[in-house]
Amino acid sequence: MAAIRDAVGPDVDIIAEMHAFTDTTSAIQFGRMIEELGIFYYEEPVMPLNPAQMKQVADKVNIPLAAGERIYWRWGYRPFLENGSLSVIQPDICTCGGITEVKKICDMAHVYDKTVQIHVCGGPISTAVALHMETVIPNFVIHELHRYALLEPNTQTCKYNYLPKNGMYEVPELPGIGQELTEETMKKSPTITVK
Repeated sequence: MAAIRDAVGPDVDIIAEMHAFTDTTSAIQFGRMIEELGIFYYEEPVMPLNPAQMKQVADKVNIPLAAGERIYWRWGYRPFLENGSLSVIQPDICTCGGITEVKKICDMAHVYDKTVQIHVCGGPISTAVALHMETVIPNFVIHELHRYALLEPNTQTCKYNYLPKNGMYEVPELPGIGQELTEETMKKSPTITVK
C-alpha cells in the first residue's frame, strides 16, 4: 500500500478492499498499518453480516469503513447504520431488490449521515442504472469502475459503454436507464411472444 501511495501521490483516492478475508484482529492490525497512507476507505475489513465485528474495527481503526455488496436489503443495513460502524454503504442494485429498494437504502443512509458508493460489477446495464441512482441521492461519494465491466463479453452486450473521461462519468440522457442491448445480444437470447 505504501508503494502504491508513493507511486500515485497524495491526490489519488486509494480504497483498501479486503473482501472480508481478514478476521477482526487482523483487520484491526492491518488497518492501523495503513492509517497514515490517507486511505479513502477500508472496504469489508470483516464479514459484512456481523455488525458487532465491524463496530470493533471501526472503533480501533482511523479509516472510514465501507461494506454492503453482500448486504441484500434495507433491514440488513439497519444495524450497521445504528451502530455507526460504516461510513460508506455499498448497495448493489442487482442484488438488493432493484432501483426502488436501493433508493430506500440510500435514503436511510442519508438519515444517518453516511455516504453511498453503489456497488457496480455487473457490466454496462448496472453502470447505467448506478449512474442514474448516484445523481438523485445527496450522499453519493464515488462511482465504482470494476474490471469486470471492461471485459469484452460485457462491453459488447450493450450499445453504450460508459467509461470515465478525465476521472468523471457523464450520466446517460437517453430514454429509460440510458442503455440498450445490441442486436447481437438480442439474437443470442430466446424470443417469446406473449399474446
